[in-house]
Amino acid sequence: MSLKVLFTHSYFLHFDPKQLRAAMPYPPLGTLYAMAYLRERGYEVKLFDTMFCRSAQEIQPVLDAYKPDIFISYDDGFNYLTKMCLTNMREACFEMQQYAKSKGCFVITSGSDSADHFEKYLRHGADAVAIGEGEQTVLELCKAVKNKSTIQSIAGIAFWHDGQIIKNGPRQVMRNLDELPEPAWDLVDIKPYRDMWLRHHGYFSLNFVTTRGCPYKCNWCAKPIYGNRYHSHGAEKIVKQIKKWQQVFGFTHVWFADDIFGLKPNWLADFANHVREENLRIKYKIQSRADLLSHEPSIIHLKESGCTMVWLGAESGSQKILDAMDKGIKVEEIFTATQLLKKHDIGVSFFLQFGYPGEILEDIRLTINMVKELLPDDLGISVSYPLPGTGFYEKVKQDLKVKANWQHSDDLDLMFKNTYSASFYKSLQRYVHAVFRGSKARQALRSGQHFSAKVKPVFSLARQALKEKILFRKLNLYSS
Repeated sequence: MSLKVLFTHSYFLHFDPKQLRAAMPYPPLGTLYAMAYLRERGYEVKLFDTMFCRSAQEIQPVLDAYKPDIFISYDDGFNYLTKMCLTNMREACFEMQQYAKSKGCFVITSGSDSADHFEKYLRHGADAVAIGEGEQTVLELCKAVKNKSTIQSIAGIAFWHDGQIIKNGPRQVMRNLDELPEPAWDLVDIKPYRDMWLRHHGYFSLNFVTTRGCPYKCNWCAKPIYGNRYHSHGAEKIVKQIKKWQQVFGFTHVWFADDIFGLKPNWLADFANHVREENLRIKYKIQSRADLLSHEPSIIHLKESGCTMVWLGAESGSQKILDAMDKGIKVEEIFTATQLLKKHDIGVSFFLQFGYPGEILEDIRLTINMVKELLPDDLGISVSYPLPGTGFYEKVKQDLKVKANWQHSDDLDLMFKNTYSASFYKSLQRYVHAVFRGSKARQALRSGQHFSAKVKPVFSLARQALKEKILFRKLNLYSS
């Protein structure tokens, strides 16, 4: 008789006000991969999806009814929200682990935060923490439980042994991703996801991934799951998978959750060809780098295959700051990529990061001027966030305050001593958004275009200008 394994994850949409307002939930893709991997090998698996739950206590009746032998909290390593290691989610995971432990389950945890803070998870109910890519590690742990054998020699775990916490050596990441079964989409209740998307946005988007890892070395970017390795699924397999599940779920849009989509130009061309051969009708958004999109052929392949939005990790309009981050791109490449994407009618949005050590007002002005000149479609603004295991974290760890994690994704508290105060950076975020909206409104007015959804709140350019001036005065006050 096979062991019963209950999977969950620790992202609760209702604990994250910003994302709840955005109403763009995606199922825990990494969790679904791990479930499919175990199921293919004969384990009975079930998902308790916390996405729409309001309390960790909601898992109790599921534990009572299902009576699993093994409980696995497996976070989605493809979603940036889980990589942020939010305190609310961590505490909920601790609570669920302890419930499961009280029911006699063997408790396993896998995710970015548990990899960085495995001691805390082990002290709150976990028997083992999978560190790094988790499918093979979790399988070996389940085999050990089934065979009642020791886990001491399993690579890529931290665990209790004789009252002490032991951390074993790392496990090598998988190279041939096409050996993985497709995610266990059939085990997730897709209805609440689809309903929220349709109610708030009029269409339904689902998440897929074509690669694992990132070969670049930005010194603020933590990589506790895949490290600096980068491996791809075959383009044909991804296209067929999307087509299959589109027929089942009816989504019309895809978010490719890759850290970097289409790093290899030949893969992009192959993907566009298979989309055309399968007559796949889909729109999609991706994350990428400016240097990769400074070449027009790559952008043509994106356009042909249905790409409608690219989120660029622009970070800063100051070359000094980009170099300090080890970003490996030039400001000129941000301009070139943006202009080429717009030329081919592909939307472009910027991730911006303020508060990196050494940033001064002149660097901030360069970033704001870049936004005003390029006018992307949207902005994602954050302050520098020190994650364990990064070079950036090592630089500032002596200055970290008692608070070392954000409560939710819109927290924006500055957690280390910097050039300006936390109040300055919170006001800066509001100011940059105000300048951005005002610039978009003025552009639309000059061109005679209808106001977009991002511009609609700006009813009066005069009132908008006044708002910008007030926020600018606040910035000067906080920076003095």
